Amino acid sequence: MSIRYNVIIQKEEDWYVAKCIDNSVASQGKTVEEALKNLKEAIELYYQDEEPIKPKEVLITTLEVTI
Repeated sequence: MSIRYNVIIQKEEDWYVAKCIDNSVASQGKTVEEALKNLKEAIELYYQDEEPIKPKEVLITTLEVTI
């Protein structure tokens, strides 16, 4: 079974942190690609003994606010 999850990637100092917003699983890597690869592995382990639930579609955008 293949499921598409919603992921946010943020740069924190020398690391990229990838977090799945559908289940709060996170991982990191020195590159975006490595962070995503590690997150994929973490999500597979997270659902190893459970039936995964298909996430809802999410729209993520940025909003500029003058403060």
